[in-house]
Amino acid sequence: MSIQENLETIKSKIPEHITLVAVSKTKPVSDLMEAYNADQRIFGENRVQELVEKQATLPKDIEWHLIGHLQTNKVKYIAAFVDMIHSGDRLSLLKEINKEAIKSDTKIDVLLQIKIAQEESKHGWDYSQLKDELSKGMLDKFENINFRGVMGMATFTDDDAQVTQEFTNLKTYFDHLKSNYFFENSAFDKISMGMSGDYKLAVNSGSNMIRVGSLLFGKRI
Repeated sequence: MSIQENLETIKSKIPEHITLVAVSKTKPVSDLMEAYNADQRIFGENRVQELVEKQATLPKDIEWHLIGHLQTNKVKYIAAFVDMIHSGDRLSLLKEINKEAIKSDTKIDVLLQIKIAQEESKHGWDYSQLKDELSKGMLDKFENINFRGVMGMATFTDDDAQVTQEFTNLKTYFDHLKSNYFFENSAFDKISMGMSGDYKLAVNSGSNMIRVGSLLFGKRI
């Protein structure tokens, strides 16, 4: 099937309120343009260099999301144009995003990445540590960051019950953060969870933003 057909199939399976981020890492510009011509406007990249190169050549009405682990020394390359950073997973990174946003005279949308998987390789805040920082006034330090919600990645496993439990945990964390720390922020409304292999479980668990790559563009080589 073509990328356009894949896109139509995915969109037909998710409710209208779900935001679809097309994960285009390692894919050529021609593939992104095929999705673009099928009305996809939100693209997610894992690597800063690839994001910078694609942003320079593709249409300017694309909304770019950085979804991969972000090194602090790379923030400066994307601060001026990135629409959302999904991987706000530590205090040092948030400080750098805020600093570069000030330099670029902009505000950057950021999701708080929380660790819900059991794998050591997965990044994210420990939830109790995040609550500690918020209780100490973390939000007051970052005037050039718009905190928009949470992001999480489930364990890579065939155990649907485990994946569902991890997604349910993230939804619970979101609800707690919303009611205790972001109750005055109507824009704190995103739950980014679910990828090609588990997005249906994520949607059933409360996700309203999914990150889909291989189902849309085909397997990465």
